[in-house]
Amino acid sequence: MKRLLFTVSIIFVSLSIFAQWKPAGDKIKSVWGESLDANNVLPEYPRPILERAEWKNLNGLWDLTIKPVNEGAPEGYNKKILVPFPLESSLSGLAERIDEKHAMWYRRTFTIPSSWKSKNIILHFGAADWKTEVFVNDIRIGSHTGGYTPFRFDITPFLTKDKQTLTVKVWDPTDKYFQPRGKQVSEPAPIVYTPVSGIWQTVWIEPVSRQHIVDLKTLPDVDKSTVAITVNTKNTSPKDYAEIKIFDGSKTVSTTRSIISEKITIQVADAKLWTPDSPFLYDMEIKLFCNGKETDRIKSYFAMRKISVRRDKDGIMRIQLNNKNLIHSGLLDQGYWPDGLYTAPSDDALKFDIVKAKEWGYNMLRKHIKTEPARWYTWCDRLGMLVWQDMPSGDNNWREPDTERSPFVDSSLESKPNPAHDNFFKEWKEIIDCLYNYPSIVIWIPFNEGWGQFRTNEVAEFTRKCDPSRLLNVASGWHHSHEGDIIDDHNYPEPKLMHFDANRPAVIGEYGGISVVDEEHLWNKDNNFGYIEFKTPKEATDKYIEYSEMIKNLIKKGVSGTVYTQITDVEDEASGIMTYDRKSVKLDEERLHKINSEICRMLE
Repeated sequence: MKRLLFTVSIIFVSLSIFAQWKPAGDKIKSVWGESLDANNVLPEYPRPILERAEWKNLNGLWDLTIKPVNEGAPEGYNKKILVPFPLESSLSGLAERIDEKHAMWYRRTFTIPSSWKSKNIILHFGAADWKTEVFVNDIRIGSHTGGYTPFRFDITPFLTKDKQTLTVKVWDPTDKYFQPRGKQVSEPAPIVYTPVSGIWQTVWIEPVSRQHIVDLKTLPDVDKSTVAITVNTKNTSPKDYAEIKIFDGSKTVSTTRSIISEKITIQVADAKLWTPDSPFLYDMEIKLFCNGKETDRIKSYFAMRKISVRRDKDGIMRIQLNNKNLIHSGLLDQGYWPDGLYTAPSDDALKFDIVKAKEWGYNMLRKHIKTEPARWYTWCDRLGMLVWQDMPSGDNNWREPDTERSPFVDSSLESKPNPAHDNFFKEWKEIIDCLYNYPSIVIWIPFNEGWGQFRTNEVAEFTRKCDPSRLLNVASGWHHSHEGDIIDDHNYPEPKLMHFDANRPAVIGEYGGISVVDEEHLWNKDNNFGYIEFKTPKEATDKYIEYSEMIKNLIKKGVSGTVYTQITDVEDEASGIMTYDRKSVKLDEERLHKINSEICRMLE
């Protein structure tokens, strides 16, 4: 009888949530959006590169209200939103727009499992756009600015014995302020898209001991066959230590113990190297010992891989992976979804684009002026997909903040000579820091074309200091300088090499944009943009093959990488190999695979 009552109560709760939520609007949906279970939203562990055994997902239906930005906490809530889908998305259940004069207030309650009572409780946000203030049981515990990186709070001192109330205020002025925003604009059009406001990645809690691991930093050295590991901790003493075990599958490769304050360098004998064709990952288990007692344990991984540049036998500078020349043949990947916008409807959806790109013969994705949840990068690591990572762009003419129009601003930035530029450095460093350990990322791109470009030499130097282990493409397609490891041209529709530098590899960071319209899978039936348009998949594929043959000739002349626009249609753009909903592939997949595989192997 108890089991029956429990089952009935679960069904009742599920029906109740279903009654309060359904996708909003009449835009096209992905298959994952169509089958979304609002009771079980993105249930996978959100940070597999630093994983603990216990955690609790706070995704789901939250209360929401929208208020003028300068007003205090609401007395009541009049909407429901499905977290972590942004306000403007269909899967949020609202598909509403917000301006810079208003802020979103979220609320939900949760309980702490009884087995966590002796632990510290860490509250995590995968990402929220743009300024977030967090309250636990009506006490403001902190804030974060930045729309593209995770942040966390230790909420232990603010918990009560029973149910906890979490309140979150988010303000996002999109293009009415100075923050990096990628392709979000108030008035969407071809090449710029619907804004994304509020929480857009998983919210979750996990229990830790008072002395615990905060994060890791891993740095492989292929030439020396070593990996350097830094374990960053909280509340530890100089005599505390970490134990690091490295595994090749079920086989233990090494066990090392070292004090916390030291960078730990470990020999990896007969190292298996990570490549797109063989993306081998070493697993790690790291234990923290304080006063001789284990206080924390995490799982992680790393790869032995090296990215560098070197002259080939003909004197041409080439990009190398593990000291071997490798053509980077990739796709522009905007990371947008018709139903979730910035947020993929499921982990299978997040993985799907990477799998398709591999099937088509590509070995690289350029993550275009957006970041992704941690699981996307882990899928790239596991599947063998190189990543060129962009910084989300700012405005071409970043303004000084107008405090009368935008009172909800970080006062520490207002005191700076140019708050837009200082905020750029802050957010770019956070992005590099949180993505540092993913071996799939091989190139950083601070600027796309001329979008918000400023103080280029200084930004290049700053990026180098943050991460000297990867290549730097300072300005993809625009305002070339002598900084960085790569010179990058954009040209539409055909690929062209317009600049050459004897001391740097040349790449074509964008080309293509071949459009063929699939009438059954359009975001907007009245306006569909492409740089060159065809009526049939065969005609479009023929043109793609023609461009690919041009690329083969350009590689012989010195090109080391190319990025085709693009993997999917996006809103008013019909230039994707796939439709926006991922239900239809518009070019011939077999012909794509054959020609792309040939290009990837041209320098072998």
